[in-house]
Amino acid sequence: MATEPSTSAPASPAAVAGGDDSLEPWSARVRTLTRLGRHREALALLRHGDPSPPPHALALPAAVISCAKLHLASGVAQIHALAAKRGLLPSSDAYLLSALLSSYSRLRLLPLARQLLDELPLASTPPATARTAFNSLISGCALHGVPAGCFSLFRRMRVAAGVRFDAVTLLALVPVAPLGIVPQLHALAARSGLAANTSVANCLVSVYARGGGGGASLARQVFEEMPRASRDLVSWNAVISAHAQNGLAVEAVELYRRMRGPEGGGVEPDAVTLVGVLSSCAHTGARRVGLDVEQYVRDTIPGFRDNLPLCNALINFHARCGSLAQAQELFDEMPERSVVSWTALIIGYGMHGQGDIAVDLFETMVSEATAPDSVAMVGLLSACSHAGMYDEGRKYFSTMERDYCLRPKLEHYTCMVDLLGRAGRLDEARELIASMPMAADGAVWGALLGACKIHKNVEMGEEAFERVVSLEPANVGYYVLMANIYADAGQLDGVAKVRAAMRRRGLRKEPGCSYVEHKGKVHLFMADDHSHPQARRIYELVVELERMVKEKTGGDVVEERAEKAVAEAAAVPLVGFHSEKLAVAFGLLNTEAGSEIVVIKNLRVCGDCHSFLKTISELTNRAFLVRDASRFHRFENGACSCRDYW
Repeated sequence: MATEPSTSAPASPAAVAGGDDSLEPWSARVRTLTRLGRHREALALLRHGDPSPPPHALALPAAVISCAKLHLASGVAQIHALAAKRGLLPSSDAYLLSALLSSYSRLRLLPLARQLLDELPLASTPPATARTAFNSLISGCALHGVPAGCFSLFRRMRVAAGVRFDAVTLLALVPVAPLGIVPQLHALAARSGLAANTSVANCLVSVYARGGGGGASLARQVFEEMPRASRDLVSWNAVISAHAQNGLAVEAVELYRRMRGPEGGGVEPDAVTLVGVLSSCAHTGARRVGLDVEQYVRDTIPGFRDNLPLCNALINFHARCGSLAQAQELFDEMPERSVVSWTALIIGYGMHGQGDIAVDLFETMVSEATAPDSVAMVGLLSACSHAGMYDEGRKYFSTMERDYCLRPKLEHYTCMVDLLGRAGRLDEARELIASMPMAADGAVWGALLGACKIHKNVEMGEEAFERVVSLEPANVGYYVLMANIYADAGQLDGVAKVRAAMRRRGLRKEPGCSYVEHKGKVHLFMADDHSHPQARRIYELVVELERMVKEKTGGDVVEERAEKAVAEAAAVPLVGFHSEKLAVAFGLLNTEAGSEIVVIKNLRVCGDCHSFLKTISELTNRAFLVRDASRFHRFENGACSCRDYW
């Protein structure tokens, strides 16, 4: 829309229409000025123009719109009175009626809009005009957050007036409907044949996405039922975002692959698409897909560094997929940074155990007048926790409300319990929970339970376990932690008790899995998995590596096991091999000497595998970057970046 001029003098007819007065009716010039956004000129022409002939009826809707754009409620009322005097209202001019209803709604004069609708003789009004009138007022109520008014009008429209709704009606109702009502509107749309309308389907997908994980499946259902030819960029963006925002990252990446293939019908992704896909790649560790997306960005969006959400998504992707150098480089190249940019990098360094750099970044951010938000503080406290920076974490937590006007929330308390627990200050962590101004949730008690596992505190672990399973009874990870605490203490009856509780609730331990990307393909490994085509060679190498580790660490070398394993690997499946060992062995067999092997694991790395990978990194002179459920471990030259603090 053109910028409004400061003067109220009307433009000459030639300037507006490109010709003289005789070539364009006087009223048409008012409409043209309104369409160009020159609202003051349109109203001045209506007020001071040639009074003979008087303004044509088609000029009045344009004048009403100009008044609304300029927030001139009195002008709308004057034109309303003029139209009524000339007999154009209440029902003979649908365009004017719609303009008045929309303008009253825009100006928050909903009672006047409703009064105008009440004056409409519905029995003699053409159905299209009546539908336009109802739609205008329903849209106005939706615009100003009055959903009750929307649905009251909708019921009146369908029942009392007998007016059929259309796509415009649904596009106003669906976004403001309570989530429980959306399926009913969806059913109405399906029965009326409107569910196949691209705009209506896109709206349903977007609204379902707000309903959590279950909503994502409904969004997917709507999308899959759409004719392929009617799926546009908005459709793909809506369904990808529905999955990305609800933690269904694998599905989001797969949808992106479909969009880029023949099924996409040539629809090209935009920045919104790419942000959602990069977020999902960061979540799953899908480096190959993320790097392809980055290449697409660099090839097709020359000024992408000016797009804050896109740049932030790229930084987050690189930081969470182990490429801190690339994340830092992108950050340094940004002409403008937001708190999200800083937070992505702070979290990245924290996940890699480089808490000192994370703290320096935070201080630099504050010194450059970027105020931290709640998420930035979570990233900072988490970085302190992963790096064992007890004093720094305590300082920032205790001063966040005073210095940054941020009251600690549950996630901040979770970080602090984790920080205190990892540092061995279990009593202090328990006291912090007792002092919380809100009830502790499962994450808080889970952090304490994890600390009890690290420090082998059975008594406090039992209390934390009892609390956490009362809040999250279906979270199998907590049962596994408690069973491990009992096992470490030699309390086999406790292990049996936990396993019995899991059986009663029908819970099974989530299987550990790790994967490596190689030559554009993902190679997935489960514990004791023999399905990979190279399984025999992989197991032979793992057995040989275990033998080398035992020799180096001075343990007993069980030659018989190694020889038997090598001889019978194809016939008798071996057991007791965690997925990360298999993934690393695959990497050693298939990558060049000196290159880094990146492994993504869904669970926390166990102590045995952690020690194994440290030793193997020295024996093979290779670096292994392993991302587990909470952080990165870089194994190189016999040491880990976490400094055995994880």
